[in-house]
Amino acid sequence: MMSPPLSAASLLGQATINRIVDALVEQGWFADSKVLDPALCQQLYAEICRLAEHDGLSQAGIGRGTEHHLRKDIRGDAIHWLNRESQAQRTYLAGMAELQQSLNQALFLGLFEYEAHFAHYPPGAFYQRHLDSFRGRANRVVSTVGYLNPEWPADGGGEMVIYHPDASDQEMARVVPEAGTFTCFLSETVPHEVLPTRLPRTSIAGWFRRNASLGRVLDPAS
Repeated sequence: MMSPPLSAASLLGQATINRIVDALVEQGWFADSKVLDPALCQQLYAEICRLAEHDGLSQAGIGRGTEHHLRKDIRGDAIHWLNRESQAQRTYLAGMAELQQSLNQALFLGLFEYEAHFAHYPPGAFYQRHLDSFRGRANRVVSTVGYLNPEWPADGGGEMVIYHPDASDQEMARVVPEAGTFTCFLSETVPHEVLPTRLPRTSIAGWFRRNASLGRVLDPAS
């Protein structure tokens, strides 16, 4: 018998959302293991594996619009934007919508929308140290990463390193990319990188955005 779909309200839980809010205020980032439901992670992991096996992923690049370039010397993952095509995606996105509402209520961030994609790093791939949003642009305000790989080995590599906002050479945390782990951080102030991975590494990267429209032109997703 199939288990009922996980409800959005139980994806993170209010206690975890409260910890995320407190961590963003106190240090600008949150990371913890065993946050996401194991069954949901398994469904999402199977989905991205199918995409990888059937050429359903696109090589990720850097920059936005006309400045978008493929640079494997900087970033080596392949992606697929979440589009609600599966129940697992809809459940994950509904949970992020709940988090968005809580962040707006608690921190008055004016978050307008959430965008997210699967990210698949083949062996040897990495993503150099970077910020998700440039200061003053404010299009991406809060970043999230949910990890999907089951039973990640100690020597698997692929950790996300979070650096101090005011001292970019000071490590604050190394996040092991194991299923259930969830991170959340301020997009334009927290530098981070993905270390080279020894095994295929899977996650969902997402961003809560403000509406940075100019005139009648809606600010596009990157």
